[in-house]
Amino acid sequence: MKAARVLVAADKFKGSLTAVQVAERVTAGLRSIAPEVAVETLPVADGGDGTVAAAVAAGFERREARVTGPLGDPVTAAYALRDTTAVVEMAEASGLQHLPDGVFAPLTATTYGSGELLLAALEAGARTIVFGVGGSATTDGGAGMLAALGARFLDADGKPVGPGGGGLAALVSADLSGLDPRLTGVDLILASDVDNPLTGPKGAPEVYGRQKGATEEDIAVLDAALAHYASVLGPDHADLPGAGAAGGIGYGALAALGARFRPGIDVMLDVLGFAPALARATLVITGEGSLDEQTLHGKAPAGVAAAARAAGIEVVAVCGRLALPPEALGRAGIRRAYALTDLEPDPAVCMAEAGPLLERAAESIARDFLR
Repeated sequence: MKAARVLVAADKFKGSLTAVQVAERVTAGLRSIAPEVAVETLPVADGGDGTVAAAVAAGFERREARVTGPLGDPVTAAYALRDTTAVVEMAEASGLQHLPDGVFAPLTATTYGSGELLLAALEAGARTIVFGVGGSATTDGGAGMLAALGARFLDADGKPVGPGGGGLAALVSADLSGLDPRLTGVDLILASDVDNPLTGPKGAPEVYGRQKGATEEDIAVLDAALAHYASVLGPDHADLPGAGAAGGIGYGALAALGARFRPGIDVMLDVLGFAPALARATLVITGEGSLDEQTLHGKAPAGVAAAARAAGIEVVAVCGRLALPPEALGRAGIRRAYALTDLEPDPAVCMAEAGPLLERAAESIARDFLR
């Protein structure tokens, strides 16, 4: 009989614990009950915020660059590099975390810094770039990113249009001839858990604009501006899965940079070396802050569970809150979920004490599955 070996492959608990901290706490809880059990940790991410941290935890080198933030101010952004593979997280340059509390710029926030971060990866010798998109403060269709990479977006007077999605309403011509030639030799993988189109009822402005501070009027302006932008740059990619990711940066990458879209968790599991780790495991523990309907649509725990189920390995999950019935968990390949709210029903206390509570949940897993 194969000796018990646990693989902890969980995402972050947003607002409470990073994916690395989740792995540490789960390991501590398991070992307090079953000290002899081998535990391997592989923090995971699905392309959104935390993707670079997961790559670094898996052995990539953390690199930093000074780039343009979403409001135009300089920010420090990290990416990860191993050999000629880079993991670039657009939120590091253009994410909501770079906005002061209560300050939004739905019409003018720019992805220029994301393009600068891609340039930094090119300068470092990357030939494969996993471009994780999510958590953006922007809705500019990736125009800022492309401008940083050498594209020119001009108005009727031949002058560059203003920053952000709002500026695209004045777009008359798009010149991509100045794009960095090194991009043609790079395999650019658009990694996202979002398959929305660029515009329309399921498009980037309508679905995600409000969380970036957009009013209903702003959403209408942005949707029309992005539709116009696509008519100039080329409409063929606007309805592809992932085009609407991160305020439409997916469209810019697909239409102008030859990126190929893959579900973020699938890409990251490949990059992080999940398959060999899974082959060593007899039990997998996955999870994230909230296990809910969104989890089932391309989030990290669903991807981990699907891969483990295909390999015939049992999966349990940890989470802050559980909003899925047992039958939905079962269909996703998760045998059982352990929620912190079962231990502490007050959400505020639960988030503040997530670490100790998670250790207690892991102790229960050890008693239920390792004894």
